[in-house]
Amino acid sequence: MASDVPAVTNAVRVLERIARDWPDSVASGSLIEDLGLNRSTCYNILGTLQRAGWVASRGDRTGWSLGPRLLSLTGMSTEMVVDVVQQELDDLSQRLGFIAFAVQRHGADEYAVLAKAERGQGIRITVSIGDTFPFSAPAIMRAFHAWSDADEVDRQVKRNGLKAFTSETVTKPAKLRTILKATRERGYGISVREYDLGQSGVAAPVFDSRGRVALVLCSLAFSSELNEENVDHAGTLIRECGLRITARTGGVAPGAD
Repeated sequence: MASDVPAVTNAVRVLERIARDWPDSVASGSLIEDLGLNRSTCYNILGTLQRAGWVASRGDRTGWSLGPRLLSLTGMSTEMVVDVVQQELDDLSQRLGFIAFAVQRHGADEYAVLAKAERGQGIRITVSIGDTFPFSAPAIMRAFHAWSDADEVDRQVKRNGLKAFTSETVTKPAKLRTILKATRERGYGISVREYDLGQSGVAAPVFDSRGRVALVLCSLAFSSELNEENVDHAGTLIRECGLRITARTGGVAPGAD
């Protein structure tokens, strides 16, 4: 009768312990103590699993969570994805100082709010779970479609149109193609006074395991707070948040190794 291989058994135990708390991370010390492992043995196992993409960490103090390659193999429920999205949105909103929310496609011509986080004080722009935005809502549309096939984008624009929400809204398809290219290059979409003259927004994608846009993260603020002077800073934060969610949910960003 074949016997268990200790190293493999311990690796399985480490994964099971991390999975028990997922999507929360588990500190290295907790793994060592809970599993009764030698410190160097535990770190060797974690290092091997990390290189294989089965566990992930943003630094030892942040702890360990299930890795993108393992998640892409096993799949995730919608509830699990929303848990990860909510965690990241809570952190993003605090860093931005504005509302941050995630939208998913809702039919052929709308996007619906799936999760949100917002600062809890002062006069602010807000949204509710289930609220919808139209197809051509500038920042959201650009983040959703910048990575799509150009011909498919043209078909959707022809079918749904580009609404002039304000005098600043880009409505010419040729100009939109240029904006989508810029969105793809920097990793986030921008809308400064295009959806509402008193508002501005930034948005960035979350990719699935096939490198397709699954969700879009968005932040809105008054244009007196979010404008040409700081929109790139906000865009960078939301792009990085989208990439973290992509990794934590087993997604793959286009062009990633």
